[in-house]
Amino acid sequence: MRLSLALAAVVALSFVAEISASAEVDLGDADFDSKLASMENVLVMFYAPWCGHCKKLKPEFAQAAEMMKDDDPPVFLAKVDCTEAGKETCSKFSVSGYPTLKIFKNGELSSDYNGPREANGIVKYMRSQVGPASKELKSASDFESFIAKDDVAIIAFLAEKDSKLEKTFQKVSDVLREKARFGHSNNGAVVKKAAQKADTLVLYRPKQLSNKFEPDTLVYDGAFDSADIQKWVKDNYHGLVGVRTQDSSKDFVQPLVIAYYNVDYKKNVKGTNYWRNRILKVAQAYKGELAFAVSNKDEFQHELNEYGVEFTPSDKPIVTAKNSKGQKFKMEDEFSMENFESFLKKMVAGELEPFLKSEPIPDMNEGGVTIAVGKNFDDVVFNSGKDALIEFYAPWCGHCKKLTPIYDELGEKLKDEDVAIIKMDATANDVPELFEVRGFPTLFWLPKGSKKPVKYESGRELQDFIKYIAKEATEELKGYDRSGNPKESKTEL
Repeated sequence: MRLSLALAAVVALSFVAEISASAEVDLGDADFDSKLASMENVLVMFYAPWCGHCKKLKPEFAQAAEMMKDDDPPVFLAKVDCTEAGKETCSKFSVSGYPTLKIFKNGELSSDYNGPREANGIVKYMRSQVGPASKELKSASDFESFIAKDDVAIIAFLAEKDSKLEKTFQKVSDVLREKARFGHSNNGAVVKKAAQKADTLVLYRPKQLSNKFEPDTLVYDGAFDSADIQKWVKDNYHGLVGVRTQDSSKDFVQPLVIAYYNVDYKKNVKGTNYWRNRILKVAQAYKGELAFAVSNKDEFQHELNEYGVEFTPSDKPIVTAKNSKGQKFKMEDEFSMENFESFLKKMVAGELEPFLKSEPIPDMNEGGVTIAVGKNFDDVVFNSGKDALIEFYAPWCGHCKKLTPIYDELGEKLKDEDVAIIKMDATANDVPELFEVRGFPTLFWLPKGSKKPVKYESGRELQDFIKYIAKEATEELKGYDRSGNPKESKTEL
């Protein structure tokens, strides 16, 4: 018995060493439980080989595994093929769609994974799930390796353990553990190596983002208050010109200026910083007034499409911006620092015409259903002097196609009423921010003279629309009573 236990321990240790070297591991029904029990923290991807989303995730998953293979405490990434060797395991964990990701700790299911699905985001999310929110730096070498990572680090240099600052810092790191890396130390050798005073908070930028326009380290000079420290971290985390990814895009708020080009800090650090440094030089003059970011043009092609950019003709950045009102602007001239400066000056001064994605205004708009485009939206919706029902649709949407004949008939039925029946292709035109469109078709009711649209959530048959409009119309309809029943026509004798 003792021999078998010892043998099992040796096998487990050799397996951990093996997967530490290979970064990620494939598991199946035969070894899932035994191998998972030897790993403290594991992210498991349940997949099917034919699944398109799985194929897209696999290289990101492998890259994340490679990035974390030397982590301490270790984080392992594993895959299970639900169509072959892992059928029973996938069934056991109720996997019904692909890919499904779950976090396991010491062989037991901990939680579903709801984090990002690109390599950097996976790494940041999983590291945040492991151990304390702030890593204790026990030696100068710990400190050096901690700040050598390709990510921002926030470190508390403490005069003594269990101080007020340490307790406050732990609260901050717990709240922001999924956003940033935190470390702390009261070791004299660490404080000396860092050349910092005790009871000091310092933000370290990664070396690849080093530039002459902002300091590589930033020392906190506020009160030791949790809310104040959190705000300081959030305000300074991305620096003057942040590197905006799918994972971090929500961190950047308007007014925002974005330069899109081939941003790649893995394969082309020098080339990426060549353009970023030019953005930085100009951005200095607008610190506190505008936020700036660089984004990979391929990763954010969908955003460029919203500015009418279907492809990028050169390696130079394409610059877009949104002001605090959400108005869009695009730098039409080829990128140069002089053109960039001129663009920003004119935008801030209100001298630029906002960019509006729009189809041409229809030559004739006399049918029962009025066609709205970006350029005439205000005229046909807000300034028509009528109540309005607006449908936002997509040409490829099956539900929209099904609704079309019903909506056309509704327009004909109500064409003599004080109600405008309107539709707009939301894929070819900018949708005003008042209207939150997340799927198709989406419909809104807007009483005349109002700026507060109400989402239409009633039925989508002809009579459903008529009943709703008859009830909600500002003035009673000529042809229907308030219940949506047709009024009897009076015939002369």
